[in-house]
Formats: sequence, structure tokens, C-alpha cells
Amino acid sequence: MRGEIWSLYADLKDYKQHPTAKRKRELARRFDTVFIQKTLYATLDRLLRRIHMNKSELLLVLERPEVPLHTNGSERDIRDQVKKRKISGGTRSELGRQCRDTFSSLKATCRKLNISFWEYLTDRISCSDQIPLLPHLLEQRIALSA
Repeated sequence: MRGEIWSLYADLKDYKQHPTAKRKRELARRFDTVFIQKTLYATLDRLLRRIHMNKSELLLVLERPEVPLHTNGSERDIRDQVKKRKISGGTRSELGRQCRDTFSSLKATCRKLNISFWEYLTDRISCSDQIPLLPHLLEQRIALSA
């Protein structure tokens, strides 16, 4: 069972790189085969049914190959905010929340672009404009990866 699931996942990753209509149909059928089967364990059968009920979400990659297969990156992005909120108990006002969220987002974007957050803030506050605006850097990175 586990091997079938990992094999399907590997083939979905391959499909992202080389999508075809034939592979799309084949992978959708394999998904059904893997997640509709019955086992000797009621708990596992319920889990398989629950996964199968989310088929459209889980196989979104078949319609849109650019969509990531998992949300690990997104979950990792919010982990720092969740830890900070648990420790500090949150902010005192809506403005405080907006400020925290803005700076957290800037910090995460700088990290992804390999830019020192401190240097970025210093550059913006001093108006030296040595570091390009983050949206421009993102556009450059997207253009290079295309």
C-alpha cells in the first residue's frame, strides 16, 4: 500500500515536468485504484476513503501542473508567526497585527531572495536604494526560471 502511494506521488511529480492527456487519465485512474481498495483494517479503509473524497484537490496538479503537490513551503512560511503568537499572546491592536504581518512577510521574502533583512530595512530607511525593490527582484527571479 505505502509503495503504491509513493509510486503514484513520484509519477505525479514526473507529470508536472512532462504533462500529457494520456498520463493525466492514467494517473487519475491509478489514484482511484489506490484509494478505493479495501484492506483488512477498518481504520485504514476510512482513511483511504477520506483521501479519495479529496481527489479533486489532491489531483489539481493534473489540471494545473504549475501547482505544488504539497503545502510544506506555505506551512513553513507561517511557522515563525505561529510560534511568535503562541509565545507573546498576539498583538494588542489591529494596527499592531498589520505591522507584524507586514514585517514578517518582508523578512520571509528577503530570506527567499537571499537578501539580508537588516540590510534591506537599512537601505529603505536611509533611502540609499542600493537594493532593488522586492517586487522587481521577484520578477527577475521568475523571468530567469522561465
